[in-house]
Amino acid sequence: MVIFCGLGLPLAAVGQSAPGAFSRVEPGLDQAVAWKWEVKPSASPDWAKPPTPQVNVAEENPEESSGRDEQAYIVKKGDALVKIARRHKITVHQLKLANGLEKDLIVVGQELHIPTPEEIALMPAPTPTSSSKRSSTRQPEVTADFDPQVLLLQIYLDRMNFSPGPINGQTGLRFQKLMFAVAGAFEEAKDIEAFAAKAQAEVGELFTTYVLRPSDLRFIDKPLPRPSAKKSKVKPTAAERDEELYGQMTAERELLYRSPWEFVAERFHCEEDFLRKLNSGLKPWPEVGVAFRVPNTKPFEIEHALAPPLQPPPEESAATKAVIADLSELEIYKDDRLIAVFPVAVARPGLRGRGEWKILDAVSLPMLETYREPRVAPKPVSLPGAPTPAPVRLLDAPEILAPGPRNPLGILWVNLAKADATETVLPYGLHGTSSPERMRVLEGIGGFRLTNWDIVRAVRLLPHGTSLRWRQSIAKPAAPAAPAAPAAESSTPVIPVETPE
Repeated sequence: MVIFCGLGLPLAAVGQSAPGAFSRVEPGLDQAVAWKWEVKPSASPDWAKPPTPQVNVAEENPEESSGRDEQAYIVKKGDALVKIARRHKITVHQLKLANGLEKDLIVVGQELHIPTPEEIALMPAPTPTSSSKRSSTRQPEVTADFDPQVLLLQIYLDRMNFSPGPINGQTGLRFQKLMFAVAGAFEEAKDIEAFAAKAQAEVGELFTTYVLRPSDLRFIDKPLPRPSAKKSKVKPTAAERDEELYGQMTAERELLYRSPWEFVAERFHCEEDFLRKLNSGLKPWPEVGVAFRVPNTKPFEIEHALAPPLQPPPEESAATKAVIADLSELEIYKDDRLIAVFPVAVARPGLRGRGEWKILDAVSLPMLETYREPRVAPKPVSLPGAPTPAPVRLLDAPEILAPGPRNPLGILWVNLAKADATETVLPYGLHGTSSPERMRVLEGIGGFRLTNWDIVRAVRLLPHGTSLRWRQSIAKPAAPAAPAAPAAESSTPVIPVETPE
């Protein structure tokens, strides 16, 4: 028996479970998954960008500037935090919190964010427990259960665009498949000890610190109000809870992160539960200035993630190829060399692809629109005397699921087309997700899901016009030949796949 990478799983076992084995539906979408939805570009294309700094009229004489209208400041020769803070009539503590600084060191040319009065009002007082440096050292020992070598390799491979999905420090089928792909792409990966040593030299410490900033609150929803002390005697049914949640979603103008935990977990490509275990000493709702212990990967900065250009020039499409393998991995090749692997999950059972498709344009911050038209038309009545189903009544005005990281499509949608009909955009695209940890088990709206941090990285490698092929390697034994038939050659046919309905 061959053991791959010394991680304890036989290479022959590196397969893929049947796609579409969903256990539930995304919260709030139990009814919505049965309707047709149309992807629309966001009405606010600058949603994820930081506010534009205002130019101060006293720029040539900074000492005369009140600083209250500035949002950004470029460090000049001779500057120090205490001078900059005094000039803008704020404290050093407030300036450091606004910029996530743990030390007083700044460099010439560095851009500092000057917090607004509203941001300052949300900051904690400068007590020892809220100091970013002290709070990070006062946290209890790490209680998360993880394999240090697996965590190291997950961080290293994630930096190389060979994504393990949400980082958790655990081995498993998905990680084993990734290591198998890496061993085929990099000769040095076949020696696990040497590869781990290279990863250690590149990554260094497994963890780093992230301080929650006032500007981060732009992307985090407000905490839900506490339930009333007066409880109803009649508990709502699951359908009623789902309808209420759906109503809340369609009423929102932006679908933001549900909590600081979700924001930080996505920023550092890790499972939220893993992040919570790493930071078990923090409050249930961490405040601005709190320091999180996070995996030392390259952060996904949503405020800069959609900066144009999103895709390479179309002329590079000839050298780029993409493959979706077993409905579970997006592989990207450049000049026949594997350069990236990202986990993929379908949004609902029965969604398949075959042959060759094409990558088209990307839509930033997509919205979803529905008139509640059934996705699958009801079957006509064929039995005599059977009741005629009630006619479907569509909405007069569409319901909207607003843009944001909690939209079922995440923050990015990539249009797809059949290779022989590139002018016809398919209703099934590559896109992000609002549930990165559960996208393989929750049915939802859309097409082929990646995590938000992976879809943004993938689209920057995929020019308009890139070939996208479907590869299915899961095989099943051939049915035995009938006794009267001539002996057939031994074969292992591939499971047939169907084009999306």
